[in-house]
Amino acid sequence: MIERLVRDGTVVARSDGTVHSVFPVAVGAAEGEALRAWVLREGATQTIEIGLGYGISALFVCDGLLANGNPAARHVVVDPYQETRFAGCGLQVLAEARLTGVVEYYAEASQVQLPRFVSEGRRFDLAFIDGNHRFDGVFLDLVYLGRLVRTGGIVFVDDYQLPAVARATSFFLTNLGWTIEEVSAPDDFHQWVVLRTAEIPDTRPFDYYVDF
Repeated sequence: MIERLVRDGTVVARSDGTVHSVFPVAVGAAEGEALRAWVLREGATQTIEIGLGYGISALFVCDGLLANGNPAARHVVVDPYQETRFAGCGLQVLAEARLTGVVEYYAEASQVQLPRFVSEGRRFDLAFIDGNHRFDGVFLDLVYLGRLVRTGGIVFVDDYQLPAVARATSFFLTNLGWTIEEVSAPDDFHQWVVLRTAEIPDTRPFDYYVDF
């Protein structure tokens, strides 16, 4: 499925017959391979993705989860635009790849669904962010994923070339002790950065702040 989508670059929506160009909206093969490699490297079994789109990144994540060999592996996807902007193509791709037993899909906006996961005590090994690219949206995703991803876990952020994304990320590096594990080469469409959450508990005083 990955090879076909990367080769053809299009998907036909079963819902309405529309033809969708997958790129440059979706991550490219190089970023997908990097994402899969981090799933493998971390031995991840529980992953979460903000923004399903055309399902390319989810395919790479699930490929890594299956390779890790845990039958309880799950990939949680949050995307409120799947049935509108993407005509259900992402879910269609995952179904065709026979991944419905691995993927949990939530149609809520991330700022609504992520707090629910926090209240439910959900925990993840790795997160992939490719949703709302405005500063406030990215910042909120990082805030909640910082509570959902395990200590010392991985947060893989797409579109790092955008000022809003880079700016939001900088807060967590300067104030919360997150670290950069990898930054891809500059790219006009899809640069990515891989963050590791802090390895130690948050003991900041109530008025702690470092300009970012």
